[in-house]
Amino acid sequence: MAVSMTTAPDDLALDTPRLEAFHDLLPAIARALDVREIFQHLSDVASRIVPHDEANLALLTDDPSHFRLYASTNPGAPSVVCRDGACVMRDPIEPRLMDRVPGPERGLRSGASAPVRIDGTPVGVFALFSRRSLAYSAHDLTLVQRLADYVAVALAHQRLAETARRAAVERERAASIESSVELLRAISGVLDIRTVFPRVSEIANKVLPHDLLTMMFHDRDGEVAIEAASMDEVPALSGVIENGRGDDGFVIVEDFTTETASGVDGYRSFLSVYARARHQQMGLGFWSKRPNAFTAADVPAARRIADHVALAVSHEQLAEAGRQVAEARARAERLESRVKTLAEQLESRNGAARVVGESAVWMEVLTKATRVAETDTTVLLTGESGTGKEVVARFIHRASARKDGPFVALNCAALPEQLLESELFGYERGAFTGAQQSKPGQIELAGGGVLFLDEVSEMSPSAQAKFLRVLQEREFQRLGGTRTQKANVRIVAATNRDLKKAVERGDFREDLYYRLQVFDIRIAPLRERREDILHLSDAFLEEIGKSFGRPPAGLTRDAREALLNHDWPGNVRQLRNALERAAILCEGGLISARHLSLETPARARPATTDLNVVERDTIAQVMHDAHWNKSQAAKRLGLSRTQLYGRLRKYNLDRPPAA
Repeated sequence: MAVSMTTAPDDLALDTPRLEAFHDLLPAIARALDVREIFQHLSDVASRIVPHDEANLALLTDDPSHFRLYASTNPGAPSVVCRDGACVMRDPIEPRLMDRVPGPERGLRSGASAPVRIDGTPVGVFALFSRRSLAYSAHDLTLVQRLADYVAVALAHQRLAETARRAAVERERAASIESSVELLRAISGVLDIRTVFPRVSEIANKVLPHDLLTMMFHDRDGEVAIEAASMDEVPALSGVIENGRGDDGFVIVEDFTTETASGVDGYRSFLSVYARARHQQMGLGFWSKRPNAFTAADVPAARRIADHVALAVSHEQLAEAGRQVAEARARAERLESRVKTLAEQLESRNGAARVVGESAVWMEVLTKATRVAETDTTVLLTGESGTGKEVVARFIHRASARKDGPFVALNCAALPEQLLESELFGYERGAFTGAQQSKPGQIELAGGGVLFLDEVSEMSPSAQAKFLRVLQEREFQRLGGTRTQKANVRIVAATNRDLKKAVERGDFREDLYYRLQVFDIRIAPLRERREDILHLSDAFLEEIGKSFGRPPAGLTRDAREALLNHDWPGNVRQLRNALERAAILCEGGLISARHLSLETPARARPATTDLNVVERDTIAQVMHDAHWNKSQAAKRLGLSRTQLYGRLRKYNLDRPPAA
């Protein structure tokens, strides 16, 4: 930036004291990044050159007919020193002596002003005022112009520094928002963004300072409504959009006090940007208690933040859509289960067609189940995956006084943590984003009957705490609700993990563990009840044959030997899957050992009694035979995909060994 300097003629040459005073200004000007910080010092030094009672610096606004006071030695000076044409400084181009000055109420009687030019263009006026009339001469006016030129140098320096600072701020903003991307994306996994919105505001404050952050949607009547806020108290939106100047998808309100006396609930300025969350437009509002806190330069950063929030909201909406699909599937499964139960009861008067086995360990399980069924005691079923824990739970239900009530099964490992609580306890309308209507949970649906919680060890800590209240007080609340409801339900829980070790590791609440372990029943794995293998096989083949056009004719001797000699890491579930596959391959004939595909190489059958080693080697062999197709391997092993993934992680078999 070029700064115009006015040279005094020889007859106005400076004397030594005044020259020294000008030299004293140079260090302060060189160090200053804001003229206002050194203005009092500048006035003190200038008084040695041109005595005065008040010094002012007024800068031109966007409207060339307005000057706005930028710096003054008098805190009471008016902020607008010139409005329209009624100003004594109408012509800022030339130096002027003034016998009429603004501010007679402050005792000022005369003054001298000079233009401040940068790059040859006037940017403001520097003026000195005195309480004496006709205090200044033409010589003084030349000195005032020289002082104005020094002020211009300071302003030019300040503007260069401000430009550099803004560039640095923009770089910092870009780096800050990029470093926040990871965290902002992480919030997209929550069930309700309102629960983490204060954290969103905290992150955004590093990039775009504000006092309040709000998320807005149009309600059914088309009115703007606040859906989420970083604080409990939020301002009224009435008139905000109208007061702002909005273009290109954003709104800026520079100062609410231009319309109201005290702002909007204490807030002075506002910035809103718009983004789209799936099929719905949302607005992100930044509120400040300072006037003119936001400019168009802040819009890109605000939009980046809004895009991340919109992504989180989109994930919520997708989760809600998935929840609705899951509910529809669950309703279909319950209907199918009811139809199947009725069919079984028609075929077997005692309704226990699936309770097959004569081994001592299996009869002990049924004996315990019969004894506890007559009470309303909570039951904990333990055992490996696929041993028939749900079969035992249904047996307890059918043998209890609650047999006419519903039997509701919920797999705690099959639902994400955020969905488990809403599925278990239900929720009220508006409990989270997308909850358009109330929904009863599984506890309510199981009222008067039995709630079977499979893989209860996978329940989240939050759900554990709430479920403990169900067991202790027999009451609960829906998510987002305030009404306490009674839980008229019997709990039968199941797990394939060692809950005691989970308690020791801190993964499971100790008090909940003891509430569940009032009466525990261990269900032995199939390899410990080999006497039941052929009985189960006959029952499964009879059941499978009903759905085949050409049911299998039976089992050959080598097939029976293969069934008896197999280790069955997938237990009863694996047995049924192996027989169903063999029934397809035999095409209505006898099932032989080759149809069962249970042959295991010697390296997969080590001479060890360590069941973990046996299980690991068996899974590794099946994964190898299935060419690491997890779906196919899970079916061969009689495991669900979730169970197989857990075992693969446990035995470090997530990927095939390097060639």
